[in-house]
Amino acid sequence: MNGHRRAVYAFAGLLLAIVAILIVPLPPPLLDLLLGINVFASALVLLLSVTVEDPLEFSAFAPALLVATLFRLALDVSATRLILTDGATPGAVGSIIPAFGAFVVHGNLVVGLIVFAILITIQFVVIASGSQRVAEVVVALGRIGTRA
Repeated sequence: MNGHRRAVYAFAGLLLAIVAILIVPLPPPLLDLLLGINVFASALVLLLSVTVEDPLEFSAFAPALLVATLFRLALDVSATRLILTDGATPGAVGSIIPAFGAFVVHGNLVVGLIVFAILITIQFVVIASGSQRVAEVVVALGRIGTRA
């Protein structure tokens, strides 16, 4: 089997694993491991995108970003499932989620609500501006397609 075919099979396997994470409940230690891998991979993509000099050196940026986003969404669904089903039990959601929550909120509900409101606002602005940009690109491509 050549290298291209292996890469295609690996990519398909990765996408199937992401779908499995969406469906199958993960045990808390595995969720902690996958969250750690996600943070490491995100930092790696950030460092690569900042240090690359020629855009063609990191031509896999768009697929890597897509897979990273899908992976993060699958982890979010899995973590939410664990929190909603057994979140009151100590250790039921692993150790990374409670540690991050304690770090951000510092045990203060008001601080937690303010941080949550800020994050929701940022997410809304990012999604709205991203959607607007996608719409602009679609319109531009539509104009190019009608000229041909």
